[in-house]
Amino acid sequence: MKPSPIFLVLGLFFLSSWGFNPHKKINQTAVFLLPTELASFYKTCIKQITDKAVDADKRCYIDTIEGPKHYIDLDKYENIDSIPIHWSKAKEKLNERKLLAQGIVPWQINRTYQNLVEAFKSKDNKRIIQLSADLGHYVADAHVPLHTTSNYNGQYTNQIGIHALWETLIPEMYMTDYDLFIGSAQYISDPVNFAWKIVRESNALVDSVLLIEKALNRSFRDSEIKSYIERNNQLIQTYSDPYVQAYNTELNGMVERRFKASIFAVASFWYSAWLDAGQPKLLTITQSNLTEDESLNYEQKKILGREEWH
Repeated sequence: MKPSPIFLVLGLFFLSSWGFNPHKKINQTAVFLLPTELASFYKTCIKQITDKAVDADKRCYIDTIEGPKHYIDLDKYENIDSIPIHWSKAKEKLNERKLLAQGIVPWQINRTYQNLVEAFKSKDNKRIIQLSADLGHYVADAHVPLHTTSNYNGQYTNQIGIHALWETLIPEMYMTDYDLFIGSAQYISDPVNFAWKIVRESNALVDSVLLIEKALNRSFRDSEIKSYIERNNQLIQTYSDPYVQAYNTELNGMVERRFKASIFAVASFWYSAWLDAGQPKLLTITQSNLTEDESLNYEQKKILGREEWH
């Protein structure tokens, strides 16, 4: 007998960090926070920078090294202040294997930033676009509280699925209503310190993210929490719209604030990299000059790493 084209997938459906659409929206909106000279360049390649906002997640299907670049499990350390903020000193104090095992997102932000500075200096348009997209992705991920804890999907607190609920379902439902008049990008004088500031702010929200959902869960009947949707010919279990709406209300704008902070930070990192490179005059780009990287075709592949939060 042929299998039915529609079948039940147990658990929550596949979702990337921030969700593919929110990641794209963050990169796209960040372009409009840039000063005129730099914005004129980014606007010529806005489609690529928007589309490539999710390349970092796609690489998790082909590169085992990619996953740790998206998170840091701060609860695995004695305390956050015990972690050297500079990678070289962190490697001296701690085992590099442990650092990689617990995630390296703040250091990855700084590394990608420095690479972007060099790309600006050499006026390498292709690398500027790819590194800008990747930097936007890592910076956005660092703004997600559940990217700073080993309990990233509520697996230790009987809250499996909370990762997608917080960072994908809520923004996909509400981001068209967000007020994205954020202000102009600002110069970041110390990129690695700024990356750690983002991570600290995110980590301070972890308890609220978990406790608010736990309390909300008790106020809903089991039959009211989950629902089913059809996606790609599959019947998928997800959270019900009323539950997503109620969680967003109880969070009191937390997701929107982190979403907007992501946009501001992404634009500021791009702007700062350009300034640190000496404000080079960049040639505009035609759409035909760039092609999609075929190596990032992730369809029908299994993720290498933390499947629950991608």
